[in-house]
Amino acid sequence: MISIPAGRVTLSDRRTQRSWTVELRPYRIAVHPVTQTEYELVTGERPSAFRGDALPVESVSWWDAIQFCNARSVREGLTPVYHAHADGEGVDWDTSADGYRLPTEAEWEYACRAGTTGPRYGPLDEIAWYRGNSGERIHDVGGKRPNPWGLYDMLGNVWNWCWDIYDAEVYGSYRVLRGGGWFDEHWSCRASVRRRSHPTFHTDDVGFRVVRSGAD
Repeated sequence: MISIPAGRVTLSDRRTQRSWTVELRPYRIAVHPVTQTEYELVTGERPSAFRGDALPVESVSWWDAIQFCNARSVREGLTPVYHAHADGEGVDWDTSADGYRLPTEAEWEYACRAGTTGPRYGPLDEIAWYRGNSGERIHDVGGKRPNPWGLYDMLGNVWNWCWDIYDAEVYGSYRVLRGGGWFDEHWSCRASVRRRSHPTFHTDDVGFRVVRSGAD
């Protein structure tokens, strides 16, 4: 994992024409999305439509990602971050816990931009697998150039689940997805693009990466 310094990021939503600024504390984020090998090591399962040890795990729901984070925390002797409600309809985040969790979308975008200010941290063909160069299939993590902070596949390959609810008033429990995937056109693979989906949704271009609160 790579340590990310405290900072500030401004997010925006094209649908509502709204923007907002978030102050961030230091955190650590995985160098690449969770792979199929990593997921199987923790859960004993390989749910992905494509098969390959170094491929990002996909076809995982937001709930699957939450459960993975807790299971990996327990496996490594850390305090689980998430506590599911008894009715199975919600989850609480223990901000004092030191275990693995999903990034907030502010943490995701701040890490993706890595100090850059444009729509992407480099030329798209050099940094991401998307419809224009993927051959309409997923690829091993780390196959494209990383961003300035050393993070791979922040754009393209698989969308990343984030912790946040997208818009509770309009979309209920739908959660945020970021980053674009191997089947998306170039305009979806930008640092600011927000997508939404139900937390039980899973498909072959959606995965996740993990973070931990605090600095080393």
